[in-house]
Amino acid sequence: MIKKGLKVKVLTGKDKKKEGEVIEIDRLNNRVKVQGINIVKKHVKTTKEKKGGIVSKESFIHISNLMLVDVKEKSKKTEAKK
Repeated sequence: MIKKGLKVKVLTGKDKKKEGEVIEIDRLNNRVKVQGINIVKKHVKTTKEKKGGIVSKESFIHISNLMLVDVKEKSKKTEAKK
């Protein structure tokens, strides 16, 4: 099961074979945001508080396109705590 904070590897798409940490999960749509993966450019309008322009940020990627990387390392850490 993919959880926030775990390290995952991308299996398909433009960021294939890249690894990153899970930032956010959308369980209803089976999508995940991964740090440094699926970067998109978003046009932001200027407001009183924020300056506008083109901002790069992570977008969601489908869970089926990801694979857990550090499953064994995580289980070793939990066994050591017991």
